[in-house]
Amino acid sequence: MSFNGSILIVDDVLENIQVAMNILKEDSYDFSFAMSGDEALKLIKENQFDLILLDIMMPGIDGFEVCRRIKEDELFQDIPIIFLTAKSDIDSIAKSFEVGGIDYIVKPFHALELLARVKTHMEFYRAKVVLKNNNLTLQTKMKFEQERILTELEQNQKDMIYVLTELVESVSDETGKHIRRVAEYSRLLAHYHKAISESDAQLIYHASPMHDIGKMSIPEKILHKKGALSQEEFEIIKTHTTTAHEYLKIASRSIMKAADIIAYQHHEKWDGTGYPQGLKGEEIHPFGRIVALADVFDALTHKRVYKDAWSIEDAVAYIIEHKGIQFDPYLVEIFEENIDEFISISKIE
Repeated sequence: MSFNGSILIVDDVLENIQVAMNILKEDSYDFSFAMSGDEALKLIKENQFDLILLDIMMPGIDGFEVCRRIKEDELFQDIPIIFLTAKSDIDSIAKSFEVGGIDYIVKPFHALELLARVKTHMEFYRAKVVLKNNNLTLQTKMKFEQERILTELEQNQKDMIYVLTELVESVSDETGKHIRRVAEYSRLLAHYHKAISESDAQLIYHASPMHDIGKMSIPEKILHKKGALSQEEFEIIKTHTTTAHEYLKIASRSIMKAADIIAYQHHEKWDGTGYPQGLKGEEIHPFGRIVALADVFDALTHKRVYKDAWSIEDAVAYIIEHKGIQFDPYLVEIFEENIDEFISISKIE
């Protein structure tokens, strides 16, 4: 036999419970009953009810207190409670709604009245449950859809960075291997940095290839010049940081915002003698400090049109000697402690 819902009847008089059951059984409800407030609360915690018929005057805790406790519990507060009582005074009726009751029926009641009210509230409760479940399902779908869209946006940013770095390689003396090595060095420094999370380490890894994107605006004759740059030419080279910032400063997505910081600040120095802003120490964003060290170490250890490659030993010595001058002292310590991993990356050709 299928039931139309489960009802808990709470009354300290067994005959009253039997009367309510006899009337409501024609609508095929499943019944449970309790003869005290404490017993009712125990049953509610152990079973699932669709509606509660509750008397007010009972030994121990009364119906008002039972209702109040049910409504304070998030697991059961949505169960509709109809007060079924002999008390007909205005104060009792008002209090029943104050504590969370949904309806109030005075004994003696008409059978049709009880059937109609129980059916109405039962249907309303079921509709509310269905709506709540559908809303949760919709929220879950929206959450996954949002996560999917964000993932796609992040992947699109990564694809865009890849294309842009390919363009940088085509106009500058840097190679794809340099860009990859800088990304690997940067991720390694971030990984060992106590204040940087793994998610930010990945962010730096994906954004660092954009560190020299501004060089696309530098004349090729300057980028590819084999001799030393004049002061005027060096001033032009320096503009690749500010040009990149002009391109990227409007970015709102995390990878592009990180790329903006890196491209703008990776030539700043710890002692404040870098460019373009002359930032000093902690004024320089950690992302900028990380890529600054990574970029210099790779530039030293590999041949460029204007210089031969330095030996690993000389490059390592340079980084250490410029601790607290050009580079963040803490990052240099990370570099020294993990030098074998940096040397391994430097061999990527």
